[in-house]
Amino acid sequence: MTTPVLQIRDLKVTFSTPLGPLVAVRGIDLDVHPGEMTAVVGESGSGKSVSFLAAMGLLPRTATVEGSVMLDGHQLVGASPKLLRSIRGRLLSMIFQDPLSALNPVHRIGAQISEMLRAHSSMSERAARIRAVELLEIVGIPQPGDRALQYPHEFSGGMRQRVVIAMAIANSPKVLIADEPTTALDVTVQAQILEVIQRVQAQFGTAVVLITHDLGVVARVCERVNVMYAGRVVERADIGTIFDEPTHPYTRGLLASLPQAGVERLVPIAGFPPNMLNPPTGCAFRTRCEHAAEACGQRLPELEPLGNSMTACIRAKELVGR
Repeated sequence: MTTPVLQIRDLKVTFSTPLGPLVAVRGIDLDVHPGEMTAVVGESGSGKSVSFLAAMGLLPRTATVEGSVMLDGHQLVGASPKLLRSIRGRLLSMIFQDPLSALNPVHRIGAQISEMLRAHSSMSERAARIRAVELLEIVGIPQPGDRALQYPHEFSGGMRQRVVIAMAIANSPKVLIADEPTTALDVTVQAQILEVIQRVQAQFGTAVVLITHDLGVVARVCERVNVMYAGRVVERADIGTIFDEPTHPYTRGLLASLPQAGVERLVPIAGFPPNMLNPPTGCAFRTRCEHAAEACGQRLPELEPLGNSMTACIRAKELVGR
Protein backbone atom coordinates (compact mmCIF):
# COMPACT_ATOMS: atom_id res chain seq x y z
CA MET A 1 0.00 0.00 0.00
CA THR A 2 1.28 3.45 -0.91
CA THR A 3 1.83 6.21 1.64
CA PRO A 4 -1.45 8.09 2.26
CA VAL A 5 -1.64 11.50 0.61
CA LEU A 6 -4.26 12.54 3.18
CA GLN A 7 -4.02 11.20 6.73
CA ILE A 8 -6.63 12.05 9.37
CA ARG A 9 -6.01 11.09 12.99
CA ASP A 10 -8.33 11.48 15.99
CA LEU A 11 -10.27 14.31 14.33
CA LYS A 12 -12.86 15.89 16.61
CA VAL A 13 -15.29 18.70 15.82
CA THR A 14 -17.49 20.41 18.41
CA PHE A 15 -19.91 23.26 17.72
CA SER A 16 -20.81 25.86 20.31
CA THR A 17 -24.62 26.30 20.37
CA PRO A 18 -27.10 28.11 22.63
CA LEU A 19 -28.11 24.69 23.98
CA GLY A 20 -24.55 23.64 24.74
CA PRO A 21 -21.68 21.93 22.88
CA LEU A 22 -22.73 19.74 19.95
CA VAL A 23 -20.22 16.97 19.26
CA ALA A 24 -20.35 16.42 15.48
CA VAL A 25 -17.19 14.35 14.97
CA ARG A 26 -15.84 12.17 17.78
CA GLY A 27 -12.33 11.10 16.88
CA ILE A 28 -12.08 9.62 13.40
CA ASP A 29 -9.04 8.09 11.70
CA LEU A 30 -9.00 7.91 7.91
CA ASP A 31 -6.39 7.46 5.17
CA VAL A 32 -6.71 8.41 1.50
CA HIS A 33 -4.17 6.93 -0.90
CA PRO A 34 -3.01 8.38 -4.26
CA GLY A 35 -5.27 7.49 -7.18
CA GLU A 36 -7.85 5.83 -4.95
CA MET A 37 -11.61 6.34 -4.84
CA THR A 38 -12.66 6.18 -1.17
CA ALA A 39 -16.24 6.42 0.05
CA VAL A 40 -17.52 7.91 3.29
CA VAL A 41 -21.13 6.85 3.83
CA GLY A 42 -23.80 7.24 6.49
CA GLU A 43 -27.08 8.92 7.29
CA SER A 44 -27.49 12.70 7.32
CA GLY A 45 -25.91 14.12 10.46
CA SER A 46 -23.34 11.35 10.85
CA GLY A 47 -20.42 13.79 10.47
CA LYS A 48 -19.36 13.00 6.90
CA SER A 49 -19.27 16.48 5.38
CA VAL A 50 -18.24 18.21 8.62
CA SER A 51 -15.12 16.05 8.84
CA PHE A 52 -13.83 17.23 5.47
CA LEU A 53 -14.97 20.82 5.84
CA ALA A 54 -12.88 20.78 9.03
CA ALA A 55 -9.93 19.40 7.07
CA MET A 56 -10.24 22.28 4.60
CA GLY A 57 -10.64 24.92 7.29
CA LEU A 58 -14.11 25.89 6.07
CA LEU A 59 -16.09 25.56 9.29
CA PRO A 60 -17.52 28.63 11.07
CA ARG A 61 -15.89 30.15 14.14
CA THR A 62 -18.40 28.35 16.36
CA ALA A 63 -16.57 25.09 15.56
CA THR A 64 -13.63 23.77 17.58
CA VAL A 65 -11.42 21.35 15.64
CA GLU A 66 -8.94 18.99 17.32
CA GLY A 67 -6.72 16.21 16.05
CA SER A 68 -4.48 15.95 13.02
CA VAL A 69 -5.02 16.29 9.26
CA MET A 70 -1.82 15.79 7.25
CA LEU A 71 -1.87 16.54 3.52
CA ASP A 72 1.32 16.10 1.54
CA GLY A 73 3.42 17.01 4.59
CA HIS A 74 1.23 19.96 5.67
CA GLN A 75 -0.64 19.99 8.99
CA LEU A 76 -4.05 21.53 8.28
CA VAL A 77 -5.53 21.60 11.78
CA GLY A 78 -4.53 24.93 13.29
CA ALA A 79 -2.88 26.08 10.06
CA SER A 80 -2.84 29.79 9.27
CA PRO A 81 -5.48 31.19 6.90
CA LYS A 82 -2.68 32.05 4.44
CA LEU A 83 -1.47 28.43 4.31
CA LEU A 84 -5.01 27.09 3.96
CA ARG A 85 -5.74 29.47 1.08
CA SER A 86 -2.59 28.30 -0.70
CA ILE A 87 -3.62 24.64 -0.28
CA ARG A 88 -7.33 24.86 -1.10
CA GLY A 89 -7.78 24.54 -4.84
CA ARG A 90 -4.14 23.55 -5.37
CA LEU A 91 -3.55 20.40 -3.29
CA LEU A 92 -7.06 19.86 -1.97
CA SER A 93 -10.30 20.69 -3.76
CA MET A 94 -13.96 20.11 -3.08
CA ILE A 95 -17.00 19.54 -5.28
CA PHE A 96 -19.84 21.01 -3.23
CA GLN A 97 -23.29 19.53 -2.95
CA ASP A 98 -25.12 22.49 -4.47
CA PRO A 99 -23.35 23.69 -7.63
CA LEU A 100 -25.53 26.79 -7.97
CA SER A 101 -24.47 28.18 -4.60
CA ALA A 102 -20.82 27.29 -5.37
CA LEU A 103 -20.81 29.53 -8.47
CA ASN A 104 -20.94 33.32 -8.58
CA PRO A 105 -24.14 34.25 -10.46
CA VAL A 106 -22.78 37.56 -11.82
CA HIS A 107 -19.55 36.27 -13.38
CA ARG A 108 -19.14 34.28 -16.56
CA ILE A 109 -18.24 30.61 -16.24
CA GLY A 110 -14.90 30.99 -18.03
CA ALA A 111 -13.89 33.92 -15.83
CA GLN A 112 -14.58 31.92 -12.66
CA ILE A 113 -12.41 29.02 -13.82
CA SER A 114 -9.69 31.44 -14.95
CA GLU A 115 -9.70 33.04 -11.51
CA MET A 116 -9.13 29.63 -9.91
CA LEU A 117 -6.18 29.00 -12.22
CA ARG A 118 -4.53 32.37 -11.69
CA ALA A 119 -4.96 32.24 -7.91
CA HIS A 120 -2.37 29.47 -7.70
CA SER A 121 -0.04 30.20 -10.62
CA SER A 122 1.61 32.96 -12.62
CA MET A 123 -0.50 32.08 -15.67
CA SER A 124 -1.43 35.02 -17.89
CA GLU A 125 -5.06 36.03 -18.30
CA ARG A 126 -5.10 34.82 -21.91
CA ALA A 127 -3.54 31.45 -21.04
CA ALA A 128 -6.02 31.02 -18.19
CA ARG A 129 -8.97 31.68 -20.53
CA ILE A 130 -7.66 29.08 -22.99
CA ARG A 131 -7.12 26.53 -20.20
CA ALA A 132 -10.62 27.22 -18.84
CA VAL A 133 -12.12 26.22 -22.19
CA GLU A 134 -9.95 23.07 -22.21
CA LEU A 135 -11.20 22.14 -18.73
CA LEU A 136 -14.81 22.58 -19.80
CA GLU A 137 -14.11 20.21 -22.67
CA ILE A 138 -12.49 17.67 -20.31
CA VAL A 139 -15.63 17.51 -18.15
CA GLY A 140 -17.83 16.99 -21.20
CA ILE A 141 -19.47 20.38 -21.79
CA PRO A 142 -20.37 20.81 -25.48
CA GLN A 143 -19.23 23.93 -27.33
CA PRO A 144 -16.95 24.88 -24.43
CA GLY A 145 -15.72 28.09 -26.08
CA ASP A 146 -19.25 29.50 -26.28
CA ARG A 147 -20.29 28.10 -22.91
CA ALA A 148 -17.35 29.78 -21.18
CA LEU A 149 -18.95 33.15 -22.00
CA GLN A 150 -22.27 32.25 -20.36
CA TYR A 151 -23.51 32.67 -16.78
CA PRO A 152 -24.43 29.93 -14.24
CA HIS A 153 -28.20 30.48 -14.65
CA GLU A 154 -27.87 29.51 -18.32
CA PHE A 155 -26.70 25.99 -17.35
CA SER A 156 -28.75 23.01 -16.22
CA GLY A 157 -28.07 21.39 -12.82
CA GLY A 158 -25.93 18.66 -14.35
CA MET A 159 -23.98 21.15 -16.44
CA ARG A 160 -23.35 23.36 -13.42
CA GLN A 161 -22.00 20.35 -11.56
CA ARG A 162 -19.59 19.73 -14.44
CA VAL A 163 -18.42 23.34 -14.17
CA VAL A 164 -17.78 22.88 -10.44
CA ILE A 165 -15.77 19.74 -11.26
CA ALA A 166 -13.77 21.72 -13.85
CA MET A 167 -12.97 24.34 -11.23
CA ALA A 168 -12.03 21.70 -8.67
CA ILE A 169 -9.53 20.00 -10.99
CA ALA A 170 -8.16 23.22 -12.51
CA ASN A 171 -4.88 23.01 -10.59
CA SER A 172 -4.58 19.20 -10.61
CA PRO A 173 -5.08 18.69 -6.84
CA LYS A 174 -3.77 15.63 -5.08
CA VAL A 175 -7.11 15.04 -3.32
CA LEU A 176 -10.60 15.79 -4.61
CA ILE A 177 -13.49 15.69 -2.12
CA ALA A 178 -16.86 15.09 -3.77
CA ASP A 179 -19.63 15.98 -1.31
CA GLU A 180 -22.87 14.36 -2.49
CA PRO A 181 -22.06 15.33 -6.11
CA THR A 182 -25.16 13.66 -7.57
CA THR A 183 -27.80 14.96 -5.14
CA ALA A 184 -30.94 16.38 -6.80
CA LEU A 185 -29.87 15.11 -10.24
CA ASP A 186 -31.89 12.57 -12.21
CA VAL A 187 -30.50 9.05 -12.60
CA THR A 188 -29.12 9.58 -16.11
CA VAL A 189 -27.28 12.76 -15.14
CA GLN A 190 -26.00 11.09 -11.95
CA ALA A 191 -24.34 8.40 -14.04
CA GLN A 192 -22.78 11.03 -16.31
CA ILE A 193 -21.36 13.00 -13.36
CA LEU A 194 -19.88 9.86 -11.81
CA GLU A 195 -18.33 8.99 -15.17
CA VAL A 196 -16.75 12.46 -15.34
CA ILE A 197 -15.26 12.05 -11.84
CA GLN A 198 -13.89 8.61 -12.74
CA ARG A 199 -12.39 9.96 -15.95
CA VAL A 200 -10.75 12.84 -14.09
CA GLN A 201 -9.36 10.43 -11.51
CA ALA A 202 -7.87 8.21 -14.21
CA GLN A 203 -6.48 11.13 -16.26
CA PHE A 204 -4.87 13.08 -13.41
CA GLY A 205 -4.22 10.31 -10.84
CA THR A 206 -6.23 12.24 -8.27
CA ALA A 207 -7.32 10.64 -5.02
CA VAL A 208 -11.09 11.04 -4.64
CA VAL A 209 -13.15 11.02 -1.44
CA LEU A 210 -16.82 10.44 -2.26
CA ILE A 211 -19.16 11.58 0.53
CA THR A 212 -22.60 10.05 0.05
CA HIS A 213 -25.51 8.19 1.57
CA ASP A 214 -26.17 6.34 -1.70
CA LEU A 215 -24.69 2.85 -1.46
CA GLY A 216 -25.65 2.18 -5.08
CA VAL A 217 -23.25 4.93 -6.17
CA VAL A 218 -20.55 3.54 -3.88
CA ALA A 219 -20.89 0.06 -5.38
CA ARG A 220 -20.27 1.41 -8.88
CA VAL A 221 -17.21 3.56 -8.40
CA CYS A 222 -15.40 3.10 -5.07
CA GLU A 223 -12.59 0.84 -3.87
CA ARG A 224 -12.79 1.31 -0.10
CA VAL A 225 -15.64 2.33 2.18
CA ASN A 226 -15.75 4.10 5.55
CA VAL A 227 -19.15 3.82 7.26
CA MET A 228 -19.85 6.66 9.71
CA TYR A 229 -22.43 6.85 12.47
CA ALA A 230 -22.83 9.53 15.14
CA GLY A 231 -19.49 11.17 14.37
CA ARG A 232 -17.38 8.01 14.27
CA VAL A 233 -16.22 5.46 11.70
CA VAL A 234 -17.93 2.20 12.69
CA GLU A 235 -16.73 0.01 9.82
CA ARG A 236 -14.01 0.16 7.18
CA ALA A 237 -13.42 -2.35 4.38
CA ASP A 238 -12.94 -2.77 0.64
CA ILE A 239 -16.03 -2.55 -1.51
CA GLY A 240 -16.46 -6.30 -1.99
CA THR A 241 -16.26 -7.04 1.73
CA ILE A 242 -18.73 -4.31 2.67
CA PHE A 243 -21.41 -5.68 0.36
CA ASP A 244 -20.72 -9.40 0.78
CA GLU A 245 -19.64 -9.66 4.43
CA PRO A 246 -20.69 -6.57 6.44
CA THR A 247 -19.69 -6.90 10.09
CA HIS A 248 -21.31 -3.94 11.85
CA PRO A 249 -25.08 -4.00 12.54
CA TYR A 250 -25.41 -0.45 11.21
CA THR A 251 -23.79 -1.40 7.89
CA ARG A 252 -26.10 -4.40 7.69
CA GLY A 253 -29.07 -2.13 8.31
CA LEU A 254 -28.02 0.26 5.55
CA LEU A 255 -27.68 -2.60 3.07
CA ALA A 256 -30.99 -4.16 4.12
CA SER A 257 -32.76 -0.85 3.46
CA LEU A 258 -31.72 -0.84 -0.20
CA PRO A 259 -34.37 -1.72 -2.82
CA GLN A 260 -34.02 -5.33 -3.95
CA ALA A 261 -35.49 -7.19 -6.91
CA GLY A 262 -38.53 -9.22 -5.90
CA VAL A 263 -38.86 -7.50 -2.52
CA GLU A 264 -41.89 -5.20 -2.30
CA ARG A 265 -41.22 -3.53 1.06
CA LEU A 266 -38.05 -1.83 2.23
CA VAL A 267 -36.60 -2.70 5.63
CA PRO A 268 -35.77 0.59 7.40
CA ILE A 269 -33.50 0.95 10.41
CA ALA A 270 -35.76 1.47 13.41
CA GLY A 271 -35.47 4.60 15.55
CA PHE A 272 -33.52 7.81 15.01
CA PRO A 273 -29.87 8.92 15.20
CA PRO A 274 -28.83 10.13 18.67
CA ASN A 275 -28.94 13.75 19.79
CA MET A 276 -25.31 14.83 19.65
CA LEU A 277 -25.93 17.59 22.17
CA ASN A 278 -26.03 14.69 24.61
CA PRO A 279 -24.15 11.76 23.02
CA PRO A 280 -25.08 8.35 24.44
CA THR A 281 -22.61 6.35 26.49
CA GLY A 282 -21.10 3.28 24.89
CA CYS A 283 -22.05 2.40 21.33
CA ALA A 284 -24.18 5.16 19.80
CA PHE A 285 -26.06 2.66 17.63
CA ARG A 286 -27.19 0.46 20.53
CA THR A 287 -30.58 2.22 20.89
CA ARG A 288 -31.46 1.12 17.33
CA CYS A 289 -29.64 -2.21 17.24
CA GLU A 290 -31.56 -5.49 17.51
CA HIS A 291 -28.39 -7.20 18.77
CA ALA A 292 -27.61 -4.70 21.55
CA ALA A 293 -26.61 -6.10 24.94
CA GLU A 294 -26.02 -4.47 28.31
CA ALA A 295 -22.27 -4.37 27.68
CA CYS A 296 -22.84 -2.19 24.59
CA GLY A 297 -23.67 0.77 26.82
CA GLN A 298 -20.59 0.47 29.01
CA ARG A 299 -17.77 1.53 26.70
CA LEU A 300 -17.22 3.18 23.33
CA PRO A 301 -16.10 0.45 20.91
CA GLU A 302 -12.94 1.06 18.87
CA LEU A 303 -12.23 -0.13 15.34
CA GLU A 304 -10.74 -3.62 15.51
CA PRO A 305 -9.85 -6.10 12.76
CA LEU A 306 -12.43 -8.76 11.93
CA GLY A 307 -11.85 -10.77 8.79
CA ASN A 308 -11.23 -8.30 5.98
CA SER A 309 -12.91 -5.44 7.85
CA MET A 310 -12.21 -3.03 10.66
CA THR A 311 -15.33 -2.81 12.81
CA ALA A 312 -16.38 -1.00 16.00
CA CYS A 313 -18.80 -3.48 17.57
CA ILE A 314 -18.11 -5.58 20.67
CA ARG A 315 -20.52 -8.28 19.46
CA ALA A 316 -19.33 -8.38 15.84
CA LYS A 317 -17.55 -11.75 16.18
CA GLU A 318 -20.69 -13.34 17.62
CA LEU A 319 -22.83 -12.02 14.78
CA VAL A 320 -20.69 -13.29 11.90
CA GLY A 321 -22.80 -15.62 9.76
CA ARG A 322 -26.14 -14.67 11.35
